[in-house]
Amino acid sequence: MIKNFLYTILGLMLGLFLFAVGLVTVAVLVTYPKLPELDAIKYYQPKEPLTIYSSDGVVIGTYGDERRAFTPIDQFPKVLKDAVVAAEDKRFYEHWGVDVTGVARAVLSNLRGGHKQGASTITQQVARNFYLTNERTMTRKFNEALLAYKIERSLTKDQILELYFNQIYLGQRAYGFASAAKIYFNKSVQDLTLAEATILAGLPKAPSAFNPIVNPDRARLRQQYILNNMAELGMITAQQREAALNEQLIYERYRMLIDQNSLYVAEMARQTLYEKYGEDVYTQGLKVYTTVSTNNQKVATAALRKALRNFDRGSGYRGAEGQLDLTSMDDVEDGIEQYLSNTYTVEGMIPAVILTANSKGIDVYLQGGTKVHLTTGDMGSGARAAINNKKLEERALKAGAIIRVAKMGNGRYTVVQQPEVQGALVSMDVDTGALRALVGGYDFHSKNFNRATQSIRQPGSTFKPFIYSAALSKGMTAATMVNDAPISIRGWSPQNSDGYYAGMIPLRTALAKSKNVVAVRITQAMGLNYTRKYLQRFGFKEDQLPNALPVALGAGSATPLQMAEGYAAFANGGYKVTGYVIDKIYDTKGNLRAEMQPMVARQNAPQVIDPRNAYVMTSMLQDVIRSGTARAALGLGRSDLAGKTGTTNDSKDVWFVGYNPKIVTAVYLGYDTPRSLGKRAFGGTLALPVWMDYMRFALKGMPIQTYRLPANAGKRAKDAVTDNDKPSVAVDNSTTDPEAVKRSAQKPEPKSEGGVAEDEASKGVFDNLF
Repeated sequence: MIKNFLYTILGLMLGLFLFAVGLVTVAVLVTYPKLPELDAIKYYQPKEPLTIYSSDGVVIGTYGDERRAFTPIDQFPKVLKDAVVAAEDKRFYEHWGVDVTGVARAVLSNLRGGHKQGASTITQQVARNFYLTNERTMTRKFNEALLAYKIERSLTKDQILELYFNQIYLGQRAYGFASAAKIYFNKSVQDLTLAEATILAGLPKAPSAFNPIVNPDRARLRQQYILNNMAELGMITAQQREAALNEQLIYERYRMLIDQNSLYVAEMARQTLYEKYGEDVYTQGLKVYTTVSTNNQKVATAALRKALRNFDRGSGYRGAEGQLDLTSMDDVEDGIEQYLSNTYTVEGMIPAVILTANSKGIDVYLQGGTKVHLTTGDMGSGARAAINNKKLEERALKAGAIIRVAKMGNGRYTVVQQPEVQGALVSMDVDTGALRALVGGYDFHSKNFNRATQSIRQPGSTFKPFIYSAALSKGMTAATMVNDAPISIRGWSPQNSDGYYAGMIPLRTALAKSKNVVAVRITQAMGLNYTRKYLQRFGFKEDQLPNALPVALGAGSATPLQMAEGYAAFANGGYKVTGYVIDKIYDTKGNLRAEMQPMVARQNAPQVIDPRNAYVMTSMLQDVIRSGTARAALGLGRSDLAGKTGTTNDSKDVWFVGYNPKIVTAVYLGYDTPRSLGKRAFGGTLALPVWMDYMRFALKGMPIQTYRLPANAGKRAKDAVTDNDKPSVAVDNSTTDPEAVKRSAQKPEPKSEGGVAEDEASKGVFDNLF
């Protein structure tokens, strides 16, 4: 009886086993053919960030959430490979994708109520990372096991390990062990010590829990477990294990070295690439080379910053840059450190957060844990007055305030501030449009608004050359006489900025002296319709050009880049070139993917003005430097320079745009929210020095050039350059007040250096246009 019962039980168990085997077999036969193809791992394309370089190969920007540097498996050190195998899959080189022994051991341990163990192999983790989710279901585990088997049949062990080592997430936005070596230890993966390798090998199990920076104790426990496994497997000796356990580890937060002078350029390139490739641009590992050089960027940035700092020097203290809520932080110092880790020191101005503030001074926290006390004697009067000043509200110097400090000669610190006035510099090749330097403001980190390409401002008298070019196209010459006398047009009375009226003068002199009245007269003579249509040849859009006579005085709008592109037509013989910053694009394997094919002057660029027109305009703009409002540029000691200063109404914007036969550079300064820069602010005194500082470097070693005389110039154009051409008609198109002219003639013309007697935009009923 008992014997029959036992046979029955055994038979039932055998039947259940066979039934289970049958079910599994059916499940395998049904599921296996439905498994995804392995193209994603056979033809692995790792997600790598977009990296942007200068023309000389320096990194100027990197973009992408996944920090990854693909590395072949043979370039990973053996100590790291051993550590990972010991940590994640001790039988990796023995199993067929699923470690049956490990599964059995984990099941028994879990049934006994011991420490819960997992049994996923490295191959299973690869299957999960590429094809599955992390949901804890039997279906997912079953599919994972089948996929692991399929992977093992298709790839070698080293190929599987290579996928794992490059794909796995290891915290701190690091994907793959090569990236993690940089992120945690700031060193190449090949240089890892045994202790460092075992710390990183502990991260795949739980990147946050075993993060050595955030949870050093848990990371050390995980490291000890891995080292014990390595010793047990014969990978290391007991002595090596003890040495690794006792090694003092130094964690260094990695920050990629990016040229801080080129951030506006990098952002320009990123935006262009995003428009073309979309979100994929951040994962394809593209390496993009731009047209700018780091040396040019360094000089351009320094020149602009110097001018902005000098202008702001002496300004009252404006208060804190922002405010952190320290009361909401669980760990104040850690919270401040996290905030400051994303800030940058610019020109010695160090970001800091105030910990305490009282009548004796302030205590501030600097990045890296440095704490500094500033007495009221260390601070200027404006900063002292801002301590806990309720009238300043969020700009008061109080606990949590974000400020900037600088180290003084005596080793102590003082409170400083960045300039409020802003500006831009853009420099480009006149024949191709390739940008050689571009700076869009004082500090990209504070505000990434690119004033070189996005700031649409009134160009003032830097716009006049386009008006004069239109006049030449209508048959006038550099020697055409125009009446520089007071004029009134339907209640509007444009005025020369210096209050001086010279009577009948040639166009050449009028441009050199930046005569407002003359620019208005010739525009009135040409007609607004013709003038506005002609101006669009230079790239200005119709809605940028007001349908009113003040357009002659720069009452329209333009970006510094547009102004540089417009002046390039004068420099290159009349061709329209477009500024560009991306030169070449390479894929992650170094293959050339795209190369810029620019429109080049005298080759395939459209000719927008007559070469003779461009030649005469350049001659006239050279006179602006020789004897006009930009005489300070003579300090560069070159005879091939041409350009024009500009100052808008109430000195809200100041400009200088100038060139030689190879390079054109535009400089602009002004407040983001337009307001007067002051009565003594002119293009020749603020913008021109920036241009000179940059061009002195950009033209260094470049021989003095001569401008190409158009082949069809003829005697008329040649004579126009030397002022020998006699006009057939003088422009005198409005009633003037003879007495006003007489009084003006008796007033001596003010002497100025570098444009102190600069032009102002006209005042009157059209003031709102400026």
